[in-house]
Amino acid sequence: MKDSTDTPAQAAAGLKMVKTNAHPFDWRDKVGYAFGDLGNCFILGLVNSFLTIYYTNALGISGATVGILFLTARFIDAFADVTVGRLADITPLTKNGRFRPWIRWVKYPFCMITVILFLPFVKDWSMTGRVIYVFITYLVYGILNSCINIPYGSMASAISDNPDHRASLSTSRSVGSAIGGATTGFVIPLLVYQTASNGQKTVSASRFFMVSIMCAVIAFACYLVIYKMTTERVQVEKTEKVSVGHLLKGLFTNKALMALVFADFFLVINQNLSGTLATYLFTDYFKNSTALSIALLFTYGTVIVLAPFATKLISAFGKKEASIVCLAFGTAMYLIMYFLHLTNPWVYLVLLFLATIGSGMFNLMVWAFITDVIDYHQYLTGYREDGTVYGVNSFARKVAQAVGGFIGGFMLTAIGYISSTSGGAVQTPQVVNRIYAIGNLIPAACMFLGMLTLIFFYPLSKKKIDAVDASLAERRAEELEKN
Repeated sequence: MKDSTDTPAQAAAGLKMVKTNAHPFDWRDKVGYAFGDLGNCFILGLVNSFLTIYYTNALGISGATVGILFLTARFIDAFADVTVGRLADITPLTKNGRFRPWIRWVKYPFCMITVILFLPFVKDWSMTGRVIYVFITYLVYGILNSCINIPYGSMASAISDNPDHRASLSTSRSVGSAIGGATTGFVIPLLVYQTASNGQKTVSASRFFMVSIMCAVIAFACYLVIYKMTTERVQVEKTEKVSVGHLLKGLFTNKALMALVFADFFLVINQNLSGTLATYLFTDYFKNSTALSIALLFTYGTVIVLAPFATKLISAFGKKEASIVCLAFGTAMYLIMYFLHLTNPWVYLVLLFLATIGSGMFNLMVWAFITDVIDYHQYLTGYREDGTVYGVNSFARKVAQAVGGFIGGFMLTAIGYISSTSGGAVQTPQVVNRIYAIGNLIPAACMFLGMLTLIFFYPLSKKKIDAVDASLAERRAEELEKN
């Protein structure tokens, strides 16, 4: 049984709130939502951290070509994020909600394209054939990624309208992401490397293919769990179409959205490059694949360490305030590592663990930041556009990933890195030292810029978002009184 009522602001915006008799928000929603990013990270952890080295060292494609590929493909599929977000918002509401049905159907082609990215026989094709293959498959991968991740991210604001519930969903999602990312980061290097005749560690195309199948199967199972265990309780029917002019005006006057877009842009570049840079840093500078596994484990492990304290920190200080302090700390740690120029991988790992705390807090809370921005958008405009707002932010994240991929590939070529299909190329000491430099200075710069954006441009301090939540809660109370 459903009932619906409209507040004046919602009616003006063409919204009809539909309430269901679903069971109250509980552990099932949190566990189910965590499984969504757990599944995502078995695919994203493989692709984001290892696709570059697969392309350069298994397929023999130059770093500059890979950089241009990532830049072009990601800009194209970034537009898919906004398109999918808008489609999710205007698609008719179903009994299973607005966003869950996307996950139900898109999981099939998305898991399939993950395996197709790593077909081992492609290395025997001509260079032209290899470049065409990687461009087409990576573009399809990006579009399907949008089709599953935009609805998944938008679900958080539909599962519950309670700010504390949404913060717990953000924490659950980040923990799922951390477990998935740490697992893939630790296990994959142990599976895809082999030792060449000269003793050099090399990647194996056939091993990458088997690992891609494993990751796709695990992700598919996780998508089944999220669909079964989560419930969309906040269901909104769109009774009137929102004009493009009103929509764009609302988006571009939402200062919180614009600031989050830029902060996320810098920090996603850091997140996107951290795995890639660590791969080259520990492969060529430290020459220690075991340390690489631990490094990638640490990169995600800090989120798990911070998770138990996240709710208390944001309750006491606020998301914005806690993130700024942690970003400042992370920036300082990366600069210290750069100037120390460490040669011991284990000492470096200890400092790296501390440095990743900086981005860890923001990564833990970023999904709660987005639900705050969605609420703020409704507070300002009266429109409820979960998918569109999430899609705009995801657009920025995709552009950041494109820029990050370009920077990673371009800088490898710029510093003189030698690609090789056999993996037997030995880098010069100058190149190796340059790998160490960019591995520390790029994260420091990205975190510093993200911190400045939050300080000077993001308006949703703890006091402000509390006022927004109170206002929206008052609107909901007025609806209940009408019943």
